[in-house]
Amino acid sequence: MAIRKIVTYPAEILEINCDQVTVFDKKLAKILNDMYETMIEFDGVGLAAPQIGLKQRIAIVDIDDDFGTIELINPEILEATGEQTGPEGCLSFPGVYGEVTRANYVKVKAQDRKGKTFVIEAEEFLARAIQHELDHLDGVLFTSKITKYIDENELEGGEQA
Repeated sequence: MAIRKIVTYPAEILEINCDQVTVFDKKLAKILNDMYETMIEFDGVGLAAPQIGLKQRIAIVDIDDDFGTIELINPEILEATGEQTGPEGCLSFPGVYGEVTRANYVKVKAQDRKGKTFVIEAEEFLARAIQHELDHLDGVLFTSKITKYIDENELEGGEQA
């Protein structure tokens, strides 16, 4: 496993649609393992492939809850309901934080590292983190959704996706 370099804005790869993953092999497993190590190293709760320079529909989320690390390959939101507004940061935007409104509940279909399809349901902070990472796969940056910027000193926990 290796810690990868985080791609920061304004890198072009952060604003493009990523490609579907079609090969589920040891190379993909290494990417997922590297993404996990990188996310932990930089104190994140999620990481998407474009953030390490890869144009692939791969994201991971780990908010230290009962779910553990969630690997999402070729994810698709099936359902999104409710609303929540809260602080967000992003490893690709060091020092930038803001209030973002997202769905409070999501149901997502994705594949695991072996290509097996699964469905996960998430609420509250986990739903927020998943939506943030899935936005990356479509080239959507959280800064386009900020309604109010937040000073870093006002944050609780300071977690970044």
